[in-house]
Amino acid sequence: MKGKLNYPGGAEFAFTILDDTDDTTLDNGRPVYDLLKQAGLRTTKTVWAFDTAAENQGPYFAGQTLATPDYLEWVKELSSEGFEIAFHNATMGSSTRQDTIRALDYIEEEIGQPVRLHCNHGQNRENLYWGPDRYSTYILKKLLQINSRREATLKFDGHEPQSPYYWADVAVARLTYMRAFAFRRLNGRQIVPGRHFKDPLKKETPILFNTADAPDVHAFNKLVNTKSLEKLRKQGGWAIVSTHIGKGFYRDKKLNPDFQTTIQYLKEQPGWYVPVSQLLDHINSEQGIKELTRLERFMMETSHVMDRLFSRIL
Repeated sequence: MKGKLNYPGGAEFAFTILDDTDDTTLDNGRPVYDLLKQAGLRTTKTVWAFDTAAENQGPYFAGQTLATPDYLEWVKELSSEGFEIAFHNATMGSSTRQDTIRALDYIEEEIGQPVRLHCNHGQNRENLYWGPDRYSTYILKKLLQINSRREATLKFDGHEPQSPYYWADVAVARLTYMRAFAFRRLNGRQIVPGRHFKDPLKKETPILFNTADAPDVHAFNKLVNTKSLEKLRKQGGWAIVSTHIGKGFYRDKKLNPDFQTTIQYLKEQPGWYVPVSQLLDHINSEQGIKELTRLERFMMETSHVMDRLFSRIL
């Protein structure tokens, strides 16, 4: 891990949010983004381009897509105000190569700028290096393959050229970044390998990056609070927090008070609050892109499995 970063404007740390669009609607999303905007934070919001037929939705069905005119206009407004719009697959259900390309084209046409970042969604068949294929460490991959058979989970083959769901070549050509793993740790510098990276065993991917993990508002408040942010500031670190703004941040016509307190606290701190791709670009300019070593891959993947196990126990 290299030394501390220099942040623009004399900032002492960096913080941003990567919002998976699951469960987000205009009603529960706008108040949260209004708060972020007023506090001076600019973050990254993923979107789905199209609605999904009911029979193809799986367990995910509550979020709105750009097929809803009012929601589309709001997303365009966010983009014009400096928020990053990113890809969360074409729809909430599985999409073939043709539909994935069509979705990327549609988002870029409507937003007026290229999509740079992608996050795999849930159980989508076209996910890139998902399920057991997220891991290259032999024993971890085999254990997860056994577990997948027992749970009868879907096959993920977005990186398999013979599959109708294949689009890895498109991702490499059109996107810059793709989320890899999410950990219950705030400071990204302390997550192996300490910055974004290329994995030589996953040749057809954009640049990979890890994030902190906070799937809903309760997990977010536990991970991100005045105490943890003060520690992040003292460490001179940076944080990308993966979460779902649609999961409890605004409920019963009011913002979650702990979340609101945290955002107001950030407003008063000497932090740099930019979207994910802009933060990763800055890390790249200062430290370059890391090529993952065999030892780093083993450490990262083992750490992620342990993190998942402990999250179920605690």
